[in-house]
Amino acid sequence: MAVDEGPTLRRRRLAAELKKCREDAGFTQEAVSRQFEWHSAKVTRIENARVPVTPRDVNDLLTLYGVADSDYRDALMTLARLARQRGWWTDYKDVMRPGNFVGMEADASSAKVWEPIVLPGLLQSEAYMRALIDTGRSHDPQEANDRRVELRKTRQRRLTGVSPLNFWAIVDEAVVRRLIGGPEVMRDQWQRLIDATALPNVTLQVLPYDAGQHAFLGGSVALLEFPDVAHLDVVYLEGLAGDYYEEQPAEVKRYRVEFERLSTRALTEEESVGMIKRLLDGL
Repeated sequence: MAVDEGPTLRRRRLAAELKKCREDAGFTQEAVSRQFEWHSAKVTRIENARVPVTPRDVNDLLTLYGVADSDYRDALMTLARLARQRGWWTDYKDVMRPGNFVGMEADASSAKVWEPIVLPGLLQSEAYMRALIDTGRSHDPQEANDRRVELRKTRQRRLTGVSPLNFWAIVDEAVVRRLIGGPEVMRDQWQRLIDATALPNVTLQVLPYDAGQHAFLGGSVALLEFPDVAHLDVVYLEGLAGDYYEEQPAEVKRYRVEFERLSTRALTEEESVGMIKRLLDGL
């Protein structure tokens, strides 16, 4: 059990281990809450990694569950301490959507993304993202929008930093053709896409109009995968009515299969880059 990841993944690893210990010991979440006189939802939130858990609580839980292995207990206690550290993204909480997608993205080893409307944030040029943010947040203070741009640019470092994110994006043809911010912005954006595909950890495919209907017509999808722990993989679905996280392994697997099926109907990366180069040459 590694303890050298970011705080989001540490918290999710710890949550999974504590849930397993409880189930192995035969306790229900309600029984644990009664034992410690906790709020009825506290154990649920701990096991869903929605709240940090203190080392003292971890120690008490492991004692209740009858966990005697001292090395294992020490590892979970260390994980609890590390999971409470602040991630860089916490400085941007005021301009982030609810949930912790950015934190999970920061800890993920790979991401598979489907985008039907706009380009994925990790592939956007600064001018493109500013056009989107200033339009969608036109009533917000400019300082807040500047911070949103700064947050997105910081996220993009995952593509080129140490242990870069393996990023595979499939976008609808309309996404690369839609003029955001005007011709000059799009010219720069198309060149950024071409440059990004030269990175060994980035794959970009365009789904052509004639591909027809498919399983992801409902909206954006992001599948985040984590090193060595497939059961912590998560699907993030973003919508106007709110965001949703799917963490059940069977459902995550279903989304993975549908994404890979969609990739076989999309243009190859070479064909996709060719399309983008033609748009760039024709503008």
